[in-house]
Amino acid sequence: MALLFISIPIDIIRFVTYFYVMKRNKTLQTLTKAEEEVMQIIWQLERCLVRDIIDKLGDPDMPHSTISSVVRILEKKGFVNHKAYGKTHEYFPIISKDEYAQHGVKSIMEKYFGGSPKKLVSFLVQSEDLNLKELNELLKSLDNKKK
Repeated sequence: MALLFISIPIDIIRFVTYFYVMKRNKTLQTLTKAEEEVMQIIWQLERCLVRDIIDKLGDPDMPHSTISSVVRILEKKGFVNHKAYGKTHEYFPIISKDEYAQHGVKSIMEKYFGGSPKKLVSFLVQSEDLNLKELNELLKSLDNKKK
């Protein structure tokens, strides 16, 4: 019996995996500091091996097994997937940086601002993290999006 191998585009794998994870988990899981640090590198590189992540971390003494464990956890959480080339695994993100950022902002908004975007923006303006010029640019951007 001959095996049939087909090449599935990465975008389709991301799409299917994303919806599988979202249906199973309903929401994205929060990453630990170490997971997020590794995930930032994977987002930057887009496709990488564990050795590439270690190189980017800048610590040549970092054990391969440690980073490999973190990447496998990210895979279990539905953030990355891999393509195997023999014993070598090439990892790629399934959840985009923007999707995770949106999850983080929504989580903060729900926990600290009662789910109100208005209260979040008001807080940013009052704490001077958002100046009036930036607020006006944001409002213009929102107006353009409505059109």
